[in-house]
Amino acid sequence: MTESTKAIVVFDIDGVIRDVSGSYRRAISDTVEYFTVSAYRPAPVDIDNLKSEGIWNNDWEASQELIYRHFMSQGEQREQVQLDYQKIVTYFQSRYRGTDSENWNGYICHEPLLAQPGYFQELTKSGIAWGFFSGATRLSANYVLEKRLGLQSPVLIAMEDAPSKPDPAGLFATINILENGSDQKQTVVYVGDTVADMYTVNKAKVIDNSRTWLGVGVLPPHVQETTERRETYAQTLMKAGAKIVFNNVQELTIKTIYTLSL
Repeated sequence: MTESTKAIVVFDIDGVIRDVSGSYRRAISDTVEYFTVSAYRPAPVDIDNLKSEGIWNNDWEASQELIYRHFMSQGEQREQVQLDYQKIVTYFQSRYRGTDSENWNGYICHEPLLAQPGYFQELTKSGIAWGFFSGATRLSANYVLEKRLGLQSPVLIAMEDAPSKPDPAGLFATINILENGSDQKQTVVYVGDTVADMYTVNKAKVIDNSRTWLGVGVLPPHVQETTERRETYAQTLMKAGAKIVFNNVQELTIKTIYTLSL
């Protein structure tokens, strides 16, 4: 890859670097079930349908919205439903991180990894700058990136650092760090698993059309259980703006990055 064709690759984390179907998504279901007094436990497809709207990247807000919608389906007005957002967050975290704030013992401890350290080493060797922009909290993101994957202080813009996707501010912030003052406008590849991720790329294109922007979709493991769900989810990502969709992030090879950047 020549100097002029090098690219920047920015990764989402949840559903791309780690499988969160048994952690974040399970915590959403637990939280909704708790606050609806066991009347409703959203299935994975219910969560996917909500997230396909492209504005529910924050899982605490997604949990709250599903709770609201349950009560509205029972004939209540949204304004009548008394919800304490902070209590929702606290309960969610008790499931996801666990009950010990120092030594986490929740669902996060059992998330399967979807990428290996060697993948990022290959990107570096090929002269491709890479980093992460995620809606996860910084503590949660660093848990998987540094503790689990062993990456050394990777570039990361997390929940606390930028507005929630599809606002592209966090993507721009990640790129600014990776470019480190360079005036060369490199191709940016953003790799994500949701409609909000693809919308983020679309919005970035509108703000800065002086470079090439590419949205790359990755199918999270929970949608790969049947061919129908896999194909439907892939079509949803493509419709939202994905240039290409993979089953696993590591299918985005050096060669593929080069090809997409042409």
